[in-house]
Amino acid sequence: MPARKRAASIFLALLVCAGLAGCESKPPAPDNPKETDARSVHFTAAGDTGIEDGARAVLDKIKELSPDFNLHLGDMSYSDVPEQQFCDMVTGKLGTDFPYQLVAGNHESDGLQGNIEKFAQCLPNKLPGLQGEYAKQWYVDLPQENPLMRLILVSPGIPFDGGDELDYSEGSERWQWTESAIDGARDAQIPWTVVGMHTPCFTIGRYSCDAGRELTEMLIKKKVDLVLNGHEHVYQRTNQLANSVSCRQMSTKRDCMADTDDSLAKGKGTVFVTSGLGGRNIRPINTKDEEKPYFTAWSGSNVDPALGTLDIRLTESRMDVKFVPAEGYSFTDSFSIAK
Repeated sequence: MPARKRAASIFLALLVCAGLAGCESKPPAPDNPKETDARSVHFTAAGDTGIEDGARAVLDKIKELSPDFNLHLGDMSYSDVPEQQFCDMVTGKLGTDFPYQLVAGNHESDGLQGNIEKFAQCLPNKLPGLQGEYAKQWYVDLPQENPLMRLILVSPGIPFDGGDELDYSEGSERWQWTESAIDGARDAQIPWTVVGMHTPCFTIGRYSCDAGRELTEMLIKKKVDLVLNGHEHVYQRTNQLANSVSCRQMSTKRDCMADTDDSLAKGKGTVFVTSGLGGRNIRPINTKDEEKPYFTAWSGSNVDPALGTLDIRLTESRMDVKFVPAEGYSFTDSFSIAK
């Protein structure tokens, strides 16, 4: 509505109310819903970091973006150096008070190259209200009061102490915990649900469905808005995936894709993004992979190579996700999900 007409509308409403008993003199609602949608959450997310120059370049980019917090998607130092050295690199770039939140990767889950418990000691949780076991299986509502997002972190498909993987099979205790965390967000009418874990299922990299097909299908069935992964040293984004009458189980046929462009509707399906370009060596994309039809964007050593981080901003009505390259790289990708 033009400013002159809007002013006249407000003036007329006030005149009418002046002659009516008990009428509250409230102006009409804003034409643009975003005018009242001021609350937001802003975070970055990347995994597979290391302690070399690439890691420092990505940390510099995270500092430049100035998020509320960063989510590390597993595989930290890739080294036998003390865990404190990795933590010092992070805090030296981002500050000791910055929330640099962790979930385990396979390089530190079982002590192969560092120990996740020691990483969690020197980069402890700094988000209030966290539920669960930090750095392994946890969730948090953001902001704590009147939250816009529930962030849920799980650890399927990687070995922990003793070499055994945690049980996320259908009906298991950890499956039920994950399902309850998702359902609880919906029951509390939290607008957005984001799940993160180290291992992906859909991938055109070197691995298979390490996260587990059953767990992945459950996330799609529940229409989780966004799933974040590391593990593959690439960037890869799926189309918005969904179940339908003709898509009971996931396949690459068109009926399993709710949408295939960059402007997506909330509640229609789930987007899976692997952000594994946090600093380590970049690996190739398999351009002949049979799962390629799932994907709409990718970057690897053989296709638009880059290091960088996801940059995620959300309000009550909209989520904007962008891959932001570190200094010296040019690949980028972006999409939005909106009500």
